[in-house]
Amino acid sequence: MINKKLYKYYVFLEEINELIKKNLTKFNKINIIIDTQKNNKESLNKHISIIKFAKKNKIPFLFKNNFQNCIKYNSSGIFIDASYKKITRPILLKKNFHIIGSVHNQLEYAQKLKQKCNLLMLSPIFFNEKYSYNKILNVSKFNNKTLNWNINICALGGVNYKTIKKIKLTKCVAVGFKKFIFSDQIKKPAYKLM
Repeated sequence: MINKKLYKYYVFLEEINELIKKNLTKFNKINIIIDTQKNNKESLNKHISIIKFAKKNKIPFLFKNNFQNCIKYNSSGIFIDASYKKITRPILLKKNFHIIGSVHNQLEYAQKLKQKCNLLMLSPIFFNEKYSYNKILNVSKFNNKTLNWNINICALGGVNYKTIKKIKLTKCVAVGFKKFIFSDQIKKPAYKLM
């Protein structure tokens, strides 16, 4: 079983507010994935607000599917979702640049290995509105799917106060979430949630 303090946390943010800021600072190993795809002025302002907060609080941040922004804002890595098929060009990236991929099946797993990912987020582990019940993995299917995967794994999808403790039943080294960051049940230090 993995020690509680070793888990990393990844939160997907489109914007930031005072509640999110407060909750982010309760995590020791939190990483922000900036999850906005639009290139308009409003989205740019939201990006900048997240980046400023992250830098001020020494929180690593990544961009979703956007290598240009990674280079422009000197991010610690990139999150590439399952639909992103391009092969990365390591020559453009700094040392210790993290490439995180999202997968749902074995085919996508093979694709993300070709893309030089160092961590894979497998989803959906728990129920959430984005997926129907028959797509939910739960712990047993999640473990079966990742049994022979030779890469660090992050559980993603439907993580909340009730489900987060079940992550300990997997071989995950990280947990990803979106809506959970709005929870008033997150106490400091957040690793006690596990």
